[in-house]
Amino acid sequence: MADRIPQLLDYLSRADGWVSATELADRLGVSTRTVRSYVTAVKADASPLEVIHSSANGYRLDRDEHVAYSTGAALSSSPARPGERVAYLINRLALSSARLDVHQLAADLFVSESTLEGDLRQVRNAAREAGLELVRDGSTVRLEGPEEAFRRLIGTLFRRETARGSFDVRRLHEAFNLGDLSDFKRDLVELLERERYSVNEFGLDGVLVHTAIAVERSKSGHSRASTAHKPGGLEAALAPLIAKHFGADLPDGELAALGVLLTTRVGTRRPGTAAGPDDAVADADVDFVRDLLARASREFLIDLDDESFLLRLALHVGNLARRAKDGYSTKNPLTRSIKTAYPLTYELAVFLASEIQPHYGIAVSDDEIAFIAFHVGAHLERHALPADAVTCTIVSPGYHDLAEILRNRLESTLGGALRVERVIARADPSIEELTSELVISSSPGITRTENVVIVQPFLTDADADSVRAAVGRIRRHRRRARLKDELLLYFDEGLFLRNVSAPDPDTMIRALGERLVFAEIVDQDYIDGVLEREQLSSTAFTEHLAMPHSMTMTAKRTAIAIALNDSSMRWGDNRVNVIALAAFSGADRAAFQTVFEQFVEVFANHSDVQQLLRGGHDFRSFIDELVRLIDS
Repeated sequence: MADRIPQLLDYLSRADGWVSATELADRLGVSTRTVRSYVTAVKADASPLEVIHSSANGYRLDRDEHVAYSTGAALSSSPARPGERVAYLINRLALSSARLDVHQLAADLFVSESTLEGDLRQVRNAAREAGLELVRDGSTVRLEGPEEAFRRLIGTLFRRETARGSFDVRRLHEAFNLGDLSDFKRDLVELLERERYSVNEFGLDGVLVHTAIAVERSKSGHSRASTAHKPGGLEAALAPLIAKHFGADLPDGELAALGVLLTTRVGTRRPGTAAGPDDAVADADVDFVRDLLARASREFLIDLDDESFLLRLALHVGNLARRAKDGYSTKNPLTRSIKTAYPLTYELAVFLASEIQPHYGIAVSDDEIAFIAFHVGAHLERHALPADAVTCTIVSPGYHDLAEILRNRLESTLGGALRVERVIARADPSIEELTSELVISSSPGITRTENVVIVQPFLTDADADSVRAAVGRIRRHRRRARLKDELLLYFDEGLFLRNVSAPDPDTMIRALGERLVFAEIVDQDYIDGVLEREQLSSTAFTEHLAMPHSMTMTAKRTAIAIALNDSSMRWGDNRVNVIALAAFSGADRAAFQTVFEQFVEVFANHSDVQQLLRGGHDFRSFIDELVRLIDS
C-alpha cells in the first residue's frame, strides 16, 4: 500500500484546491477505495498532525502540516514507523565502528526482538544493494564491506528519507550530530564565488550530505587514504572551513574527493576566469558542443550561435560527463515543471542529451536533461525577440494633453507589448475607428466589448494589470487560432482510437504506429525512432498527455495518431488518458514548434481533458470538443 502514498501526497501538493477521490484514483491507477485507504494510513501515520483534510469535495493537503510531517522524523531519533526503524538501524550500523547488540537495539526502539529481526532482514537487503554485508555474530550485528559502499549506503538512505519533502539541513544536524550546517553552507557558497565558480544550489545539498558522511566516517577512523599530492586551490581552502565548522582535520584523500564533488556537481568555473584563457573548458568538449549546437539549430530552426552560451554549456557538459561516469546524477526539483511549461525547450535539451550520451558513453537522466534545458532556456530568453505587439487604439476625451499622458504611460508600462495605431481624443468614436485588436478607453461611455479595457485618465497600477491581462488574452487567442488552423490538418478518422488498452507505452506506440504505417505516412524505421526517443525521456508532458515522437522529421507528411482513453495508463512516472503519436515531416519543420508547444498547453488542464473525454465519443465529436476547447 505504502508505495503509492508519496505519489498521492505529491499530487495533492500540486493541486490548488480539493481533489476528488475519482481523480486521485485515476492518477494513481487504483480504486477509489484504495485511495481512501491511503488517506486513512497517512492520517494514522501523521497523527496528531492533520496532513490531509477530507470533505464531500474530496481531499485537500494542509501544506503547513505536510511540511511538519515530511521533516518531523529525524534519522537520529528513536522512530516508530517501520521504514524509520530500518533507516535508524542502517544509520547506527553504518556510522558505528563497533558491533551492536541486538537486544539493546530492540530496547532502544521499544519493539520486540521478533519485530527487530524483521527490520534487520530489510537492513540486510539494503546493505547488499550498496555492496555491504550484515554479519551476525551471536547477539551482535555489524556491517562489513569497502569504505565506498558504506558511504553509498548512507547517502542513499538520507536521500530516500528526505525525498518526501524539500531538503532540510536541520535533518543533517540531527542525523550526523554535527554543528550548524547552515553556516557551513553559506561559507561554502562564498568560497566558491571567491574562486570564481557559478554555484548550482540544486547540487549543493548532495555535497553537504557527502561532507557530513566524510566527517563522521573520519572521526570513527574510516577515512579515505591520503593522496600523493598536496591539496591546492579549492581543496586547500576547504580544510580550514571544515575545521572551523566541524572541528575535524580531514586527510588529503577526503579533501580531494570533496573538491571533485564540488567542481563537478556544484561549481562551474566561469568562462575566462581560470588560470589561462578558458582553460577550464576542454577543447574537445568545446568542439563537440559547437558541432552539436549547429545541428540543433538546423533541426529546430533556432539560433544557438553564441560564444558565451557555447562555453557555459561546454563546461556543463564536461561536468555532466564526469558526474555520470562516477554514477551520480544531481536531483532537479523543477524537472516536472520545466517539462510541462516549456516542452519545446525540454525537447531541445533531449535532442542534445541524445547526442551527449553516445559521445561520452554515459546515460543522461531526466533531471540532468532539465539542467541542460536551463542553459538552453536562459540563452533563448536572453536573445528572445519582442513578442508580437498587440495593436491598440486609445480613446481619451479631449482635455489638454490627457490623451498624450495616457499614451506615454501605457507605452512605458507595457513596453513593446503594445503598438498604438491611433489616439482618439473624443468620447464618441465610430465603430469604423475601433478596428485595433485592443481598445483602451478612459471614457466609461464607450460600448464595452471583449476587446475594450476601461482605465482611469491617469493610469493606475490596477489599470496596468487589466491591460496586461487583456494583451495576454489576445496573444493566447492568436496562438490558439494558429494551432487550430494547423492542428486540424493533421488529424484523420483512420488515425483516431478510442479506449484502447495497452500494458505499457511501447505497446501503445506500436498500436498507433501501425495506423501511420498502414496510411503510408511513415515506415517502420520511423516507429523504431519513436521508441528510441521514448527511452531517452518519457514523453508524458502533462498529467494527462503523452506525445511520443521521433527525433527526426522524416515522415512523408505531418500527421497525428491519437488514442483517447477513459481509463488512464502508466507512462513513465505519470498516468495519461491521451496519447498522441506525432509524425512530422521536414516540410513542416517550422510548424513543429507551434503544434508541439501549444498542443501540450491545451491538454494541461484536468477539467478540460475530462470534458474532452466525456464529449469525444467518436472522431467527429472529438474534433468538435477539441475546437471548443481551443476556442474557449
